[in-house]
Amino acid sequence: MMKNWLAAGAIALTAGMTTTVAQAQTTTVPGEQVGLAVGAPLPEGVYAINTFTYGGRDQGALDIGVNIPILVWSTPWVPLGGRLEFVVAPPTVFAFGKSSGPGGIRDFSVNVGTFVGGIWAFDLGGNFGVSLLGGAYLNEANAGRGVVVTNAGVLVPGAALPFLASNTYRIGVAGSYTGDGWNITANLTYNFYDSPATFSGNNAFLTRGPYQMSDALNLDLTATKKFGKFEIGAIGYGTVNLDPNLLINPVLGGATIGRGGRFLLGGLVGYDFGPFTTQFYVARTVARTADSFDSTEGWFRIVAPLYTPPAPVAVAPAPLVRKY
Repeated sequence: MMKNWLAAGAIALTAGMTTTVAQAQTTTVPGEQVGLAVGAPLPEGVYAINTFTYGGRDQGALDIGVNIPILVWSTPWVPLGGRLEFVVAPPTVFAFGKSSGPGGIRDFSVNVGTFVGGIWAFDLGGNFGVSLLGGAYLNEANAGRGVVVTNAGVLVPGAALPFLASNTYRIGVAGSYTGDGWNITANLTYNFYDSPATFSGNNAFLTRGPYQMSDALNLDLTATKKFGKFEIGAIGYGTVNLDPNLLINPVLGGATIGRGGRFLLGGLVGYDFGPFTTQFYVARTVARTADSFDSTEGWFRIVAPLYTPPAPVAVAPAPLVRKY
């Protein structure tokens, strides 16, 4: 019933959050597609995916959570042999303050840059697949609208995520092997921005000047095996800024963005319930640049098909009737 459900990861699309200069500027959350065969085409139908992650940081005053609901239409169209899949995903970011004083952030929530895009996925035969992804996070429509409350209970005015004051454009390429219950997948994602970023017409924000956004590169890796309804394996993911010498606020002469690179390793467990499938994975930072951070991150995902076309009914040939 859940044939090729792993391929639903081709649309596990989301938005990230940068709370300090000293971390990667990627809008696509590193690790968001881990555990999913993003290179394989989905069977025709409509699919729902929801992924939630929570990261506890060793450094800094905030822990970050992201919820990513996704709707996917895997179309019947296969130009040049590759299936077209259309995606919409409106992620929400949460932050929870720790010991940061009365002026620090206590609670934070914002709907970040709804993603709209498409995937062109090819079955190469021999259980190998490859996909190409393109789309945009509509940050200008969402990223300024959110709630920020300090530890003193004060509601902070202005844009919730000023550094996401421009749309993010995303391209990606992925390859998967899915034979004999294996999911061996590598997925490379590139983010680039309309930079410098300013919210149009937001005078309060413009007084602080525009933000320079670094392009970013993410890598998600999966190696899991299914044993009946269970799945188990190893995962890894990371991100790095590609323009580390940019000033994050050139008008005010702010600090540079920095390299902001890090990589995490961990394990994954999944279970196929039939009507839907779940996955849980945990990862820990194993390498980072000096201007990044260490964290332990937990993820939970549900994948469910909402509609699949009925299988064609075989029609028995009509008997031959001969008239004399």
